[in-house]
Amino acid sequence: MIIPELHRKPVAIDREKHRKTVLRVPVQDWAPIARTNAIFVSAAEIPSLASEYPIVFIKAGQDDKGQTDYAPIAVLGMAQGENLYVDGAQWRATRLPSQLAMYPLCVARVKEDRYAVCLDESWDGVAAEGPGERLFDDAGEPTAFTQRMQATLEKIEVQVEQTRQVGRRLAALDLLRERRFDATLPDGRKLGVDGFFMVDEERFKALTDEQVLALHREGVLGLIHAHWISSSHMRRLLHWRVERDRAAAAAGTAGSAGEPAVGPAASPAG
Repeated sequence: MIIPELHRKPVAIDREKHRKTVLRVPVQDWAPIARTNAIFVSAAEIPSLASEYPIVFIKAGQDDKGQTDYAPIAVLGMAQGENLYVDGAQWRATRLPSQLAMYPLCVARVKEDRYAVCLDESWDGVAAEGPGERLFDDAGEPTAFTQRMQATLEKIEVQVEQTRQVGRRLAALDLLRERRFDATLPDGRKLGVDGFFMVDEERFKALTDEQVLALHREGVLGLIHAHWISSSHMRRLLHWRVERDRAAAAAGTAGSAGEPAVGPAASPAG
């Protein structure tokens, strides 16, 4: 999956063009994505990421029948262009969503069952030579690193399709409801985060025992509970936002509540 806000210059890796290219991984400086306010996550990741990120759903286009698709995202900021998980160069959580863990690599679907491994050439950790992980050996064959990354990326791409099915399952049961998070900053400014959806607890309680059992067997029930638990981290984001505003004020830099978060900038693509 190529995410425009993350992969700014994706190109397919090429055995000739990238014969000696090295990647200085893992990423040490996350400042370049300090304006990415949300990131797509797969359904398989929700249980592990829910301990550190708010996980919500957004509209993600339509299926072949014209029905709205929904995708889960990790909310990273409370305004457009704000990433509160980036603190200077550092990332403030111990777990990384898979799209970030694999950066600067990603995949593009070439055919139904074929993928091309792509590299974000805009990343400053891409070097023509020197220390780091090479993509190809001197004979032009993929290195063990590249083979390992390709296998993981293709696995993630399969999980993307599984995630679409989870979103469609929740929508078919009419469980997703639009929500809004409102808060008042210490200086009195109002802050609102909207444009996201959550599984509605009352609708969930109205499901039949057979429907709940089916969700359990499908592995969706645990995802719903993890998603609910994760919502408490919106308060963590608010706390970090207040901290950042105070630091900006102390430095004589004007802070701003900005535009509501979670909208189009969070949408998965590619």
